[in-house]
Amino acid sequence: MPNIQEIAASAKESAEKIGIAKFDIYGSIVDSTSVQVDQGEPKQVKANNLSGVTVRVWNDNNTMGVTSTTDVDPKGLELALKTAFEASAFGVKENTPDFSPEAKTAIANGTHAKASPAEVSSLIDSLLIAEKEVLAGHQAIKGVPYNSLSQKDFERFYLNSDGAMRAESHSFASIFLYSKTEEEGRKPRSAGAFRISQGLENLDINGCIQETIEKTISHLNYRKIPTGKYLVVFSADAFLSLLGAFSNLFNAQSILDKQSLSTPDDLGKEIASPLLSLYDDALHPANIGAETFDGEGTPTRQVSLIENGVLKNFLHSAGTAKRMNAQPTGNANIGAKVTVSPNFYHVFASAAPEREFSLDTAENIVFIDDLQALHAGVKSLQGSFSLPFDGWLIDKGEKTSVDSAVVAGDFLQLLKSIVCVEKEPELTPGGVCPRIWVEGLSITGE
Repeated sequence: MPNIQEIAASAKESAEKIGIAKFDIYGSIVDSTSVQVDQGEPKQVKANNLSGVTVRVWNDNNTMGVTSTTDVDPKGLELALKTAFEASAFGVKENTPDFSPEAKTAIANGTHAKASPAEVSSLIDSLLIAEKEVLAGHQAIKGVPYNSLSQKDFERFYLNSDGAMRAESHSFASIFLYSKTEEEGRKPRSAGAFRISQGLENLDINGCIQETIEKTISHLNYRKIPTGKYLVVFSADAFLSLLGAFSNLFNAQSILDKQSLSTPDDLGKEIASPLLSLYDDALHPANIGAETFDGEGTPTRQVSLIENGVLKNFLHSAGTAKRMNAQPTGNANIGAKVTVSPNFYHVFASAAPEREFSLDTAENIVFIDDLQALHAGVKSLQGSFSLPFDGWLIDKGEKTSVDSAVVAGDFLQLLKSIVCVEKEPELTPGGVCPRIWVEGLSITGE
């Protein structure tokens, strides 16, 4: 892909030739390599080079046309601009997207020193060793059916006819291991772990191996639990999965479309326990590959969503911010339609709980490690959920795996029923979050 200065110059020249006064371009290029193994042999190697740009053009009537292309040489850009210009005649006339008012706001350099990509053979060897160590962790572990070791290098940019120009690049590596057991007369049990870092050299592969083994072994001793109301502890991954399933709560576009649990008037209302605070923080130090600007060129930032249980802000694009008399927050994705999505959640305790909560002393509580079937068990517009889970019944530090059970409830009620937000955060693909304790959740067991 040509550099951003070459693309900008070429786009400006083509726009003048066609008679286009207003346009913007967002583009990215991603190089990724991933490997999988199976029973000591390489199973799959994938290498992708994905690149493309989205071009938006406004005509004299201020209606907009959009097109996408993977061809960013001068002829390709000219054709994309011409196509988007022709499409602009059919653009929407109400709430037409516009440039972000912050597209030219100065931001820190988003280009970081990238890790050198490892050879594919190194990736395979490292994953084969990881699989072997997991299999050796316990005689009941018979396979690691889901595994992946990948590395990714990406560059992205934004420019517009008003002089905005941004670019950044990152690299990161990640590993995922998910094991399975086989024991005569017993159900198969599974567990997994994930790690991410800037490059393969710094990737905590051993930590991922040990967590996978320990979790898998802890599920071997399982039993059914009685149906009832329990004090439930969510792992960081489980809580953020549930939070993501109900992200319409903070999404300004969903609110404007009336597809949200929130309304514009809900700002300032208490929607959660005063123990809980939540930020969307793309620039959090733990966010590997943090993006410094969104698809509209708006700088990303720390956005306070919940403070001491009170709803403080929504996530905005430039268009939703204008309609709701707010500021863009750096959460826009451009395409045929501008959408809004969270960047990186940061959940933390805003106050200490009234009493002490500890897994070592708590009696008869359910620890939910992983939620399943989120695509089917969540009714995001009603706020309800009913989800199978992997987890343990914990009694004074003794863990017994839950055979099979379902947790159900109302998400807004769950937020208000939080009785403890622990201090120690955990890193997940979706953000950082400590364990969350919730009182009185319904568990269907036997």
